[in-house]
Formats: sequence, C-alpha cells, structure tokens
Amino acid sequence: MIKITLPLGKDCASGLKAGDSVLISGTILTARDCAHKRICAMLDKGEPLPFELKDAVIYYAGPCPAKPGRVSGSCGPTTSARMDSFAPRLLDCGLGAIIGKGEMSEEVGQALIRNRAVYFAGIGGAGALYADSIVSSECIAFPDLLSEAVYRLEVKDFPAVVATDCHGGSIY
Repeated sequence: MIKITLPLGKDCASGLKAGDSVLISGTILTARDCAHKRICAMLDKGEPLPFELKDAVIYYAGPCPAKPGRVSGSCGPTTSARMDSFAPRLLDCGLGAIIGKGEMSEEVGQALIRNRAVYFAGIGGAGALYADSIVSSECIAFPDLLSEAVYRLEVKDFPAVVATDCHGGSIY
C-alpha cells in the first residue's frame, strides 16, 4: 500500500504504476456531470473558476448529506466515462489526478500521459467506507446543484487503485 499526500506532484505521479494500491490524504474536489459542464462553460467564456485546477484532484462523486455527528454522508465514485468529454480539457488545464470508477476513453488516457497525471479507481458501492475517510467537507461552487455541486474534501487514508498511470499503463 502506497501512502500519498496531496498535492500529488509530477515526481510522485511518475512513480505510480497501474495496479498500485494507494491511500490518499489531502484535499480533493468533487465534481460530477453538471459541475463539469459548468466548469467548461466558464472556461469557454474566459471566466475565472471558483477554485484552482492546477494540481487539483477531482473525485467523480456527489456526497450525500451528513447525518448528525458526521462530516459527510455516503460518498462513492460515479462512472468516470460520463466525464470523458470533459476530462482531457481539464487535464490540459493542469488537473493532477482523477478519482472515479470504470474505464475511461483513449482520449482521456492520452491526456493523462500528456499531462503526467493519474486516474485512480475507487470501489463502487463503498460510499460509506469513503465517508469514513472524509475529515472535512465544504461546498465551494455551484450550490444550486446540491450533491452535484463542487465540494472541497479533506481526506485521510482514502483507498484507491491506480487505474491508469501517466505512462499509459492501465488495469483495464
């Protein structure tokens, strides 16, 4: 098991190989389909984003509301292929890593290589487990999208697998 502290950095990314098991600690952002559409619309208009993309990690998830005494509700990964049309552009803007589930397109794979970025796979159906890794949660953009808004999560020992590395290796 490899422990990673974010930001990932290109040297750390270069050392990861498809199939490596990791525990991620640090800041990640959540964003699903609707948030990606808004992010790209803002980029199209030349508008500043409400968060930094450079070296960020986007988790394809939408946290459920927290129960009393909890930081977050269930927060499992969504199908990454739904972000295939957005991911290469965000990677080209400096995104450092993606977390989701399932295979992504060849175009995303090429963008990962081009930008020395990594795609981490989460475990489908393990939203409650992931909620236990969340230390803090704050909505930072698009609150009208509810669970699909962009949240800043602080995570500790968030389990994942390197699905696609920055050398083109893939578990798929």
